[in-house]
This record gives sequence, structure tokens and C-alpha cells, in this order.
Amino acid sequence: MPTQVKKRSGKTVGFELAKITNAIHKAMLDSGITDKSLRESGSISRRVEQELNKRFSGRIPSVEDIQDIVEEKLMSGGYTAVARNYILYRQAHKEMRVLKSMLGVSDDELKLTPNAISVLERRYLVKGQSGALAETPAQMFARVAAAIAKPDRMYGQDAERSKRAFYDLMAGMLFLPNSPTLMNAGTGSNQLSACFVLPVEDSLDGIFGAIHKAVKIQQTGGGTGFSFSRLRPNGDVVKTTQGVASGPVPFIRVFNAATEAIKQGGKRRGANMGILRYDHPDIQKFVSIKLDKDELNNFNISVSADDKFMKAVANDSDIELINPRTGSSTGSMNAKLLFDQIATNAWTTGDPGLVFMDEINRLSPLRNIELIEATNPCGEQPLLPYESCNLGSINVARLARRNDIDWGKLADAVRESVHFLDNVIDANTYILKEINDKTKANRKIGLGIMGWADLLAILGIRYDSTEALNFAGKLMAFIQKTAREASMEIGLARGSFPNFERSTLGKDFKAMRNSTVTTIAPTGTISIIAGASSGIEPLFAISYVRNVMEGTQLIEVNEVFRSYAKRKGFYSDELIRRISMSGSLHGIDGVPREAKEIFVSAFDVSPEWHVRMQAEFQKHVDNAVSKTVNLPTSATPNDVRRIYTTAHRLHCKGITVYRYGSKENQVLSIHPGGKAPVVADSEYSGGCPYPYCER
Repeated sequence: MPTQVKKRSGKTVGFELAKITNAIHKAMLDSGITDKSLRESGSISRRVEQELNKRFSGRIPSVEDIQDIVEEKLMSGGYTAVARNYILYRQAHKEMRVLKSMLGVSDDELKLTPNAISVLERRYLVKGQSGALAETPAQMFARVAAAIAKPDRMYGQDAERSKRAFYDLMAGMLFLPNSPTLMNAGTGSNQLSACFVLPVEDSLDGIFGAIHKAVKIQQTGGGTGFSFSRLRPNGDVVKTTQGVASGPVPFIRVFNAATEAIKQGGKRRGANMGILRYDHPDIQKFVSIKLDKDELNNFNISVSADDKFMKAVANDSDIELINPRTGSSTGSMNAKLLFDQIATNAWTTGDPGLVFMDEINRLSPLRNIELIEATNPCGEQPLLPYESCNLGSINVARLARRNDIDWGKLADAVRESVHFLDNVIDANTYILKEINDKTKANRKIGLGIMGWADLLAILGIRYDSTEALNFAGKLMAFIQKTAREASMEIGLARGSFPNFERSTLGKDFKAMRNSTVTTIAPTGTISIIAGASSGIEPLFAISYVRNVMEGTQLIEVNEVFRSYAKRKGFYSDELIRRISMSGSLHGIDGVPREAKEIFVSAFDVSPEWHVRMQAEFQKHVDNAVSKTVNLPTSATPNDVRRIYTTAHRLHCKGITVYRYGSKENQVLSIHPGGKAPVVADSEYSGGCPYPYCER
């Protein structure tokens, strides 16, 4: 029996019959054979094995030899259509290898797209002093797995087992951690967290101290969030100089300039979230600052709203404006007038969003200790001052099984991912003592998902449907429950987070390692690496052109759609070209009605359904949900008002909109009238099509 196989690179590896079975099984599914595909695939692969034993006794077959025999056995077994799909599969992979060679990229044993490899080479893989690559993608995963497994030794546990498990999770594209962990784990930097919140106190020392700390964080790839609500308003007294204060807005510009100057070491764009309470006397200056397109390009901004404000908006009543230094009223304004200004500016520029702080603090397990005032740059991670958080996402599309998902495999992935993220807290090198102490006191982690739109399409469920909402609730409730159970088990073995007894979790759990366990992040580039749709966003396009690197463009097709179209017999290169002109199946002749029902893109989904999907996930998430409500150019300010009020009514913790064309330098280009293809830049994965939104 064959025991080894010669790869195209010349490397010899162990023979695995399961790989042959899986390839045949995929070709059968693509050919519409579902009822007996797994059984027949196993039978054919065993015949392939027997033929290999005859022809290559005492010799090592190559991958090409094996694939030739697979084609023969499919044809002789009467599976002509399957053989055709298998041949197309071989041809597509051959073309991909040629393309990768032209681009000068390689991916070891991993199945990565050219764009994924390009992103990895540009931003993630370790480079030597000369700038040349010093590791491959597989070696990157091995580096990260080894670094994150080390803390197991502190607790007398098997670090070698964890290293293998962590590697398999990442290399199998089933789970990926946030970018700083992939970039920095096991390197000189070793700063592994993506999300930070820093306090901004009402003094020059407090303000510029926060800037200094933010710069140190951003140099290592972290993003920072700030509440500027404690700063005294413009015109207020400054006793030490007998002068007057300039207010928060000029100081926010200083934060922005500092971020612009450092560029995060060239690995990631600088990223900040600026938040101001709705009742701050300078709120109107704040919500209008981005009307100047050159302002705060390193900031997302959001208004901190509470139930009182939203009730005043509904009642068309006034709100008091409060000087944070004195706590006294400086006047009043109509709540609806301010709300309209917020919505109109968001329609015009994409900013500001709303953060519902009452909802955040009502559900915070640490609300008895301290209240949250700010979030990370994309809003999915509310944090206390000096907290950091480590995020990671499970690619749920990898778990699809016929008309459902593999719940057992999902449970295993959740447990291992919680273990991974908790280890990150101990493996991390903290830039500031305050961050070290606060992070370890509460041990927040945020496990989420990516590939949601892909999973729905595989299962034949339309994104904007009640069935999709019900499945979202079932899926996220399962992940939440399993993640909490895993955290409790780790807490029993290693000890709960230090503030456990003071938290609200103490009454429901015997132990808990982490004060929070789940977050829905936008995923961004990690979903490109994994070959998955971004976070819980709908597909941004079914087919489009991707700018892989300077001067090189590739047409990309959603792989779930490609497989579906081939299985149903309507796939063609000409069809893909026509779809790429708009990204949507709407109005495309030759596409079955069923396909148009299943494969909807972001602009096919109405604003209400965007918000309803976010709200459904939020029901089962400890932290928050990053979700962009993508709007067409034709949307109105009134659409934005409805989105914001609906988000509050459905108990979202925050809400963000983006109207196509409202910012310059978008990373997604859609040409009116379909006169040219939809074009996406190399790092756009879905959601807000502005470089800053997803990081």
C-alpha cells in the first residue's frame, strides 16, 4: 500500500486516503450528487488506492499521478459529470498556482488565495533586517501557536498538546485571532491585544499623558478608544492661567495628529474611537467636525446616548447641557434637533455613530465596580479605562454539514478558542502597568464569528429572512453557552478573574475565568486570510474585481456561489463577468430565481434587516456587535434616523451607517449603470467600504 506522496515542490509527505476521498466527495456535491456521495467517494478512493499499489510498488507516486488515476476511476465508474468537475477543479488549481508564481507568492501546504498571501506578506509575516521575508504562512501559524501555548506550563498543563491544537485551528482556517496576535506573538514586540480604552482626564497632564500612551499602543498595532466627555467645554474657565478652555474638539485634533505621525509602525493604520456625551455643551461642534473631509481621518466618532436622550427625541422635548467640570447646566437644546443633526451628518459623512451607554452598562458584569464610557475603534468592544481585550473569530462556514452545521465540531472549536484567547492574556506583553493590572483583573476576551453570509448561502437561507434570524439566535446562543462553560472550566482549574466575586457573575457561576467571552468583530483582513465573508455582514458582492497588488487585478467569485452555480448547471465565465459589473444577481438573466433568493448582497438587504440581524446576535453576545448598515447613494437622512431609533428599540449597544459615496478614498468602487466592474482593494472584506472602518 502507498505510504508516501511526492508533492509538486519535490517534498515527500505521508499518503492520506482521506484527502482523495474528500476531493472526490466535493466533485460529487458540485455535480448535484448528495444522497450517496460520501459512500461512493470512499469506494472510488479505495479503488484509486488499489491501482496505486499496482502501478507504484516500491516507488513513490506524485500528486499528479494520483489525480490522473482518480480521473480514470471516475470515468470507468460511470461518473462522467463528476470526472468533468474534478478536471475543472484540477485546472482551476493549476491556474491558481501559475498566478501565484507570477505574483511571486507561495503558501506552503495551506490553501490560501493569492490575495490572502499578498496580505500576509505585506503585513503579517516576520521579516528580517533587510526586509526579506523570514517565515512562511505555515511558519507564522506555528510561531503563534507555540507562543500562545506556553502559558499552559504555568498551570502544569500540556503545552505541546495545546500548540498542536492551536496550530490546527488556525492552519485549518477554522479560527483566527485578532491581527496583533498574528503579527506579534513570539516576536520582540509580543503586544497581542487589538482593543484598548484610555481615560482622558480634564487637565493638560491628563490629555497629553493619554496621547503618549495611545502612541505607544498604536505602534504595536493596537487601536484606542477615548471618551472626551470629562473635558470642560469651550469658553469655560481655566483657573491656573486665568484663561478660557478650548473644549474637547481642538484636543481631539491633537490625538488625530499624533496617530497620523506614527502610522503604527507601518503594519496597521492608526485607529481611534472618539466619544462625547450628548449633553456636553460642545456636542454640536463634535457631531459636525467631519463635515470637513480633512478632519479626523484617524478617528471614528460616536455620540454617547442614553435612554433619557432617546425618550426626549421621541417626545420632541429639550435636554439640559451639562458642564462636566461643575456638573451644572449651561443651557438646553431640543433633543430632536440634535438627533436630526447627528443623523444628517452621518448620512453626509458616515459619522457620527451612536453608542447606547445605558444598554452597555445594564448588561456589564462589572457594573457594580465601574461604569463603561468608551469602546474600541470599531465599537464592538466596550471597555473600562485601561482595559484591553483579545478577540478572535470562528469561521462558521467551515462547519456546514448538508442542511445544518456540525454542532459537535463547533463546540470543540469554541472550547479551544476560549482556551487560546485566555492564554493570550498571560502570554501578552503589556505596554503600561495600568493596562496589565486592569486587563488581568477582569480578563475580558471576545470570541465571535466570520463566514456568516457564506454559511447561510451554503444552507440555502436568505440573509434577510426570519429563518436567518432564528438560526442566528440558535447559533450565537450555542456559542455563548459553550464559551461560558469553557471559561468556567478554566476558572475552576486556574482560578477566576480577580474581580469575579464583585461582579454579577458570582451569583450564577461557581467560577469564571473571564468576565466576558463573546464579541462580534468586523474581522477585516483575517476574514480575507480565512477566505470567509466578513463577520456577520452580508456578501458585499457575488463577483467583483480585486486589486491584489499594484497593477494586478483578479476577478473573484464567492466560492459558495461558484459551487452552487456549477451544481445547478448555469455557471459560465460570461455570467461571472456580467455579475461583476454590479456585484449583485439582481437583474441578471440566466440566474435561477432560487439563486437570487439565496445570494443577496449588502445593497440588496434593506436597512431594517441589517439592524435586525445585528440585534439578534447582540442578544447572545457579552460585549457588542460591529455591524455596518450599508446604504445606497439614494438613501436619505430620514433612513438614518429610522435606523438609529430602530437600533435603540431592539437593544443594540451601538449603531453605525455608511452611505455609499459619502467619503472619498473608498476601497470599494461601484460604477453607476454597470459600465465597469465592481472593484475592491486588497484589504476590503465587506462592511464599511472606507479604509479606516474595518482595520
